[in-house]
Parts: sequence; C-alpha cells; structure tokens
Amino acid sequence: MSSIKSQIENFIPSDDRESLDKKVILHCIDVFPDILMRENQICHFTSSAWIINQDHTKALILFHNLARQWRWPGGHTDGEGDLLKVALNEAYEETGLKNLKVLNRDIFSLEILAVSAHVRKEQAVNSHLHLNAGFIFETSERESFRIKPDENSNIRWMDFTEITQMVESGEMSDLYLKLIKKTKRIYIK
Repeated sequence: MSSIKSQIENFIPSDDRESLDKKVILHCIDVFPDILMRENQICHFTSSAWIINQDHTKALILFHNLARQWRWPGGHTDGEGDLLKVALNEAYEETGLKNLKVLNRDIFSLEILAVSAHVRKEQAVNSHLHLNAGFIFETSERESFRIKPDENSNIRWMDFTEITQMVESGEMSDLYLKLIKKTKRIYIK
C-alpha cells in the first residue's frame, strides 16, 4: 500500500476537484486497511485506461452494460497493488487490445466516482465510492478489438469533439472533458 500512497502523494492535480479527491483518497488509505478489495463496502480502488489514437484526437470508449453509459475501460483492483497493471489488464480484458503503448507510468487522472446501489450477478451491491487512478495509453485505430458481452455491448473510437458533445448532452460524465483537456495540454503540440 505504501507504493500506491507514494504514487498518489506524487500526483500533481490539474484542478481543484483533483486536489480535493487526492486529499480524500490519501485519507481513505490511512483509514481503511482493505481499500484494495471490493469487500470494503464504503470505498475501494479501481483503475482505468484512457486509450487514445496515435494522432491523440480520439479515445476508445465502451458502452458499459451495467451503467448503460459510454465509459473508459477499467475495473476493481481486487487486491492488486500495481494500479498501472490493473489498468492494462482491464483494457485488455474489456477490449482485447494487445498493442497498447504506455504513454506515462505515472497516474494520469485521479478521481472519486460515486457508484449507485445496483444488482450484479444476482447479488445486491450497496452505494459506494470508487477511488480511481487513470492511466494513459496509445494504440493504432487499425488495431483490432472485441466486445466483452458480459461487460460492454459496443466499443468504438470517438473523436474528442463527439465526446465533448456527448458530455454536454448528459450522455457522458464531465470526467471525460478533464481527460481530453489533459491530453491536449500534454500530448498535442
């Protein structure tokens, strides 16, 4: 856990919300010894993959079956202490992509995501928080991917302009505006 705590302590927030989320996540690390396990019903770690094309103008987005929304690949750490490894594994598991280039081994995005109560695999899940670390990857648009039917029903490349329009229409979270803004600031010259 000390490695994750160090990664988060070294993370430089891009806005006030990330600063506050960083502070709360560090507090949660100190309070909850089981924060890497989803058995912690208050909050636990997840890790996500922001996958962009080689021109850095599009992101690979999935239609998430449970949430009924377009989202980036990601999932629970389930005890794994290497957040980058989790993001990479989730990206592969949910898309089948094999040739992902890690653009930065450091955390790209940090956020606390509220999860509403729901039923998963015929089991009730209470409302809780995902303490999410996002990482940025790059791949070719020609790279083949596949749907994972038990988790997503569509995968496609979305131009940043389309994502922005979908956020404005309420179909996607403003989290994606933050990811696009960071991508443009760091990776588009």
